[in-house]
Amino acid sequence: MGLAVFGRMDSWAGIALLEPVPRMDIFLSAFDDIPDPRADNARHDLCELLVVGFVAVLCGATSCAEMADFGRAKEHVFRGFLKLKHSIPSHDTFSTVFRMIDPKALDAAFGRVLAQIAVLLGDGDVIAIDGKALRGARDKGQSAGQSAGQGARTRMMVSAYAARLRLTLATVAADPGGELEAALEVLGLIALKGKVVTADALHCNRRTVAAITEGGGDYCLALKANQDSLLSDARSCFGKVLPDHPVARQQEAGHGRNETRTGMVVSAKGLAEHHEFPGLQAFGRIEARRETDGKVQTQTRYYALSWVPGPEVFIATSRAHWGIENALHWQLDVSFREDAARNRKDHGPANIAILRRRALDLARRDTSKGSLSIKLKRAGWNDAFLLSLLNQLASA
Repeated sequence: MGLAVFGRMDSWAGIALLEPVPRMDIFLSAFDDIPDPRADNARHDLCELLVVGFVAVLCGATSCAEMADFGRAKEHVFRGFLKLKHSIPSHDTFSTVFRMIDPKALDAAFGRVLAQIAVLLGDGDVIAIDGKALRGARDKGQSAGQSAGQGARTRMMVSAYAARLRLTLATVAADPGGELEAALEVLGLIALKGKVVTADALHCNRRTVAAITEGGGDYCLALKANQDSLLSDARSCFGKVLPDHPVARQQEAGHGRNETRTGMVVSAKGLAEHHEFPGLQAFGRIEARRETDGKVQTQTRYYALSWVPGPEVFIATSRAHWGIENALHWQLDVSFREDAARNRKDHGPANIAILRRRALDLARRDTSKGSLSIKLKRAGWNDAFLLSLLNQLASA
């Protein structure tokens, strides 16, 4: 698609740039399907408010007060593609809207915006499922210790993350202690056919595997003591392997550590029916040995598999799952300071968490040099770069 431009020039590193008008009609048309919970006489257009809030988060805003301040500072930019009939909303207006709108509707709208990227998923691609606590969103009066321990009411977001594309496919807010139910809801929102779903041991259960297999997907799920009899049979199967059984080894060195992973896959023939565990075809085992500063640590991990991959594919699949931790959760804390965010009322924490995840998706579309943190700051500093970043969707 071609990009329209308007006349103002700016520069970055001494290079003159034309500012492209972003294709915000993509956002506005998607946001138009979000039910507006406000009264009919609300002054500010909901879609425009959401665009301003999203762009503010993209540039580092962590609260509704910062969204309003950013909007006022960049009002000249927003007026290039928004009407803003009543100027920039106040922080109270931002707060009211994000407390009231349905997080599921907001995430679905972003899903429509990014749909043209998601279609790039191919057969065999890994979709990682995992939850992340919003540690700063605990209820007022709740101690920091409670938020990490017993009796906690810490908010949590459960996401489906496409490891290869580094794209959040869907996000659902989980009630305290409800990560499993939220994960099942997430699985129902995405196309699973031909994909491999990975998750930790919490999700290695009959309901989850049934949802995956019924959707046409495969699974690679960590297997621990919460499925004690299944784990016992997995260990028994590996105890019967012959010396020439196929094995794959992977070695990595860096950051002062050396790690070797040895992967093996064995058949679980007949055990799906025995354990009433839909789709079970094989077990995987990874023996990891890590050496750091002369200190050696070993760990053995088991997995339930719905197909029988070669050991190399199995290792690659299990490793891909860590993308949701390293490329999504870690980045949300480092670049967007999610753990420090103090939004805590009603739907506010979930909705702003969705904005952070979708801002990360958009920022990763940019292929210029520089760390993600620098790009986010640069978007706030430089209007031309911000507008070109927003236009990444138009060229998807």
